[in-house]
Amino acid sequence: MELELFEKTELWVSPIRIADVDLGLIAEKFAEVLHLDKKEIMVVDVREEHVTLDILRKSVKAEDIIGKNDALLKALSVIPGVSLTPETSIHSDGILGLIAVENKQAGEILGVMERMRRDISERIRKRAIVFPSGFEVRRGMIQDTNSPYIRERLIKEGYSVTVGDALEDDLESIVPVLRRTLGEGYGLIITTGGVGAEDKDRMVEALLRIDHEASTPYIMHYEKGKGRHEKDGVKIGVAYIHPSYVIALPGPHEEVKAGMDAIIEGLKKGLGKEQLASALANEFIGRLKRIHHLK
Repeated sequence: MELELFEKTELWVSPIRIADVDLGLIAEKFAEVLHLDKKEIMVVDVREEHVTLDILRKSVKAEDIIGKNDALLKALSVIPGVSLTPETSIHSDGILGLIAVENKQAGEILGVMERMRRDISERIRKRAIVFPSGFEVRRGMIQDTNSPYIRERLIKEGYSVTVGDALEDDLESIVPVLRRTLGEGYGLIITTGGVGAEDKDRMVEALLRIDHEASTPYIMHYEKGKGRHEKDGVKIGVAYIHPSYVIALPGPHEEVKAGMDAIIEGLKKGLGKEQLASALANEFIGRLKRIHHLK
């Protein structure tokens, strides 16, 4: 389980006496015990019976720090020129203070933290938000039938669902909304519309801004530059920024209905973003072929 340090990255050893000691070796021993890269920790202060180190990262794994006091002292004790006493211990004002937890309590604490992590992860996974898009929706020119449908489908699957404001047809407006929403604890973010081939369609581009490796398969191809087609086809998109999926669906209601079937089934199977995007694309392409055949 990853723990944020919240800028409380310093820890210190006291009482400790050193004489002609290689400070880099002290940092190296700490790195080994705490499973850090050598470049991620350094000695930043040395005083009488006091040595301070700083961890140069924003988070650490719980299992790498909890109850590691004795292991760190043992590693320090073999460094030439280092002298410890029975009272020597490792201290910190923040999360790193968990280093000092007694070994017999470490397992219990890790167990509690893991249960909390699973509970939080499940709560986030089951929180969803839906964003319609387009000036026609924003101005009330057409009824948004997609959001209520998606909301009801997800509620039946046990999700807590919010319907957000309609997004503008503008890349620089969409991206900040999606980034802010990612920080609000939603495990599933769905947008509808804005995936076409016209100049106003920028939803897939927005997904690639927040996840450069988003999966964006084609569901239809056009001749670029012909008519209103600025792009060479229609794409859908699936991004994943832990722990959230961001999925860009087309706007037509029947396609949204088909897409939701694939999304719900794919998430139940635990598909990754590439697999989920592929399943969605296949659903849309198959639907288009069936419609074309009927005609």
